[in-house]
Amino acid sequence: MLALADIQAARERLGSRIYKSPCAYSETFSRRSGTRALFKLENLQMTGSFKERGALNKILQLSGAEKQRGVVAASAGNHAQAVAYICGQEDIRTTIFMPRRTPLIKIANTRDYGAEVILEGDSFDDAFQLAMAFQKETGATFLHPFDDDQVIAGQGTLALELIEQIPDLEVVVCPIGGGGLISGIGIALKELRPKARLIGVQAAAVPSMHRSLAEGRPTGVQPSDTIADGIAVKRPGERTFEYVQRYVDDVVCVDEEEIANAILLLLELEKTVVEGAGATPFAAVYNRHITAAKNRKTVMILSGGNIDVNLLSRIIERGLAKDGRLMRLSLRLRDEPGALAQLLLQVGETQANVLEVHHNRAFNSVDLDEVGVELTLETRGREHAEEIRTLLSRNGYAEL
Repeated sequence: MLALADIQAARERLGSRIYKSPCAYSETFSRRSGTRALFKLENLQMTGSFKERGALNKILQLSGAEKQRGVVAASAGNHAQAVAYICGQEDIRTTIFMPRRTPLIKIANTRDYGAEVILEGDSFDDAFQLAMAFQKETGATFLHPFDDDQVIAGQGTLALELIEQIPDLEVVVCPIGGGGLISGIGIALKELRPKARLIGVQAAAVPSMHRSLAEGRPTGVQPSDTIADGIAVKRPGERTFEYVQRYVDDVVCVDEEEIANAILLLLELEKTVVEGAGATPFAAVYNRHITAAKNRKTVMILSGGNIDVNLLSRIIERGLAKDGRLMRLSLRLRDEPGALAQLLLQVGETQANVLEVHHNRAFNSVDLDEVGVELTLETRGREHAEEIRTLLSRNGYAEL
């Protein structure tokens, strides 16, 4: 198994080619979460995630013959971008297999870095099997995204940075997919700061490591849709399972609503863009799933920021609606000139902002002399929304 010396050697090997990402203290979320909250901003790496660390450590140790045969990888997105970016710098031919439902931004970036992208399969595991078949057929060098000691050692360099930045850290919270990142962190953290707690977080939709630990062996789970696509791995690695068993204190799960809310909160209050997988540590801490974090100096690893803008837009709209800052009203209105203008005038007096108006005669259960009007409004919050509803009701506007 790997030791601290391997992590330290990886850091020397990587040198200045990896950005030493900030570890920022958040007063806002310290108050809200009951911890002393810090964020390790791996979303600021060149390719938007920590994956560059492991990929670079692996690629720098390939032989000349291995480089000549080219490289193949399977990835849900972040490993793909890291491999493509580094292989482009090293002038190595690269083929990446990615699931068909990979976010478009990750596909586009991987191609922009010079890799050939093949979209096949419905999950990472499907893409993995296809990549292995390609490797056997062509002799290309396969770069595993997590179950490889050189990759794990590269990911572990993050822990060395953390300890330098926050010497008195008490809890580290890390996302888990296949387990490469948390394995590398665990090796270094438990050697240098043995009293620190290391907590892993998975999406409840794909809890493969959580279930594997419960059963005492690597165990697969049925794939399910999750916005944390970067950690949607059906089965953890053999190596990583052993490291997690040895070094990780606990693994918790967060649901889709908690992940989406975490993305929105980080964007709005911390001005930080993260993808679903990267938001899981904060989701776990914010929703009090980690009792060990209470009142302790807690580092949450925001592992990646490669989120599809369409998904981000949906998360923002849904979050605003949940918070009462976006509301929809369906009202009965007399079908006569000036009626809609009068309604909008009254809405304007409430200081609500009208985003959309749908004026419909045929597809609502209204009388022949009425029309159905659907308004989408931007408000200041739930209290403001209720004031608007009460005022309109008082003035004779009935809801459908």
